[in-house]
Amino acid sequence: MKKLGVNVDHIATVRQARKTNEPDPVSAISLIELAGADSIVMHLREDRRHTQDRDIELARKIVRTKLNMEMAPTQEMIKTALDIKPDIVTLVPERREELTTEGGLEVALNLESFKKYARLFHDADIIVSLFIDPDLDQVKAAHRAGADVIEISTARYSESKTRQELETNIQQIVNAVITAEKLKLGVAAGHGLTYINIEPLTRIDSITEYNIGHSIIARAVFTGIERAVREMKEKINVR
Repeated sequence: MKKLGVNVDHIATVRQARKTNEPDPVSAISLIELAGADSIVMHLREDRRHTQDRDIELARKIVRTKLNMEMAPTQEMIKTALDIKPDIVTLVPERREELTTEGGLEVALNLESFKKYARLFHDADIIVSLFIDPDLDQVKAAHRAGADVIEISTARYSESKTRQELETNIQQIVNAVITAEKLKLGVAAGHGLTYINIEPLTRIDSITEYNIGHSIIARAVFTGIERAVREMKEKINVR
């Protein structure tokens, strides 16, 4: 069974639009897990535009599957993660101006820094995932840095406009996955994945987990969160 991580940041986005207390992303966690999700993903951004500190602190207490904390590799975020102790940290690049994470980390040119981050988290028994583009140099650098998992950015794939672009982007993902498998890295994928475009990626056996937020939360507006999660879990496991 392939695993599904559900990102609840978009619930928090709706709440923060009115600076009120609803909808509460923490209240959704139990429903999401009961519907079959294998992990809860929360991105604590430096500007706190959606997920807040209290959200992830409360989530740590109630998550029964795994808590995956997405974060920029900054001193503040590293300290926060070491205090909260999520099951997994996923290091991502971050710009204040972006609407959502725009691409993968530059690990190869910052190898020593990522080695240091990995050691800090491993010492705290936290799994380390690096969010990278499907680039072979970045995959190899993630391995050298000590990552346990890579999350392949599917941004370019999800934004493909032509059949040729789509096929090129799928092949790049396949090549990255093959390299990661040889290096014994776990492989997840995420960014821009929907109920429609997920299907080709489910055929790549070594991708064992898909982290998806916006599409699931958008569907939940019409169907309810439990049904939206169940339908995506079924999608990633139809062969």
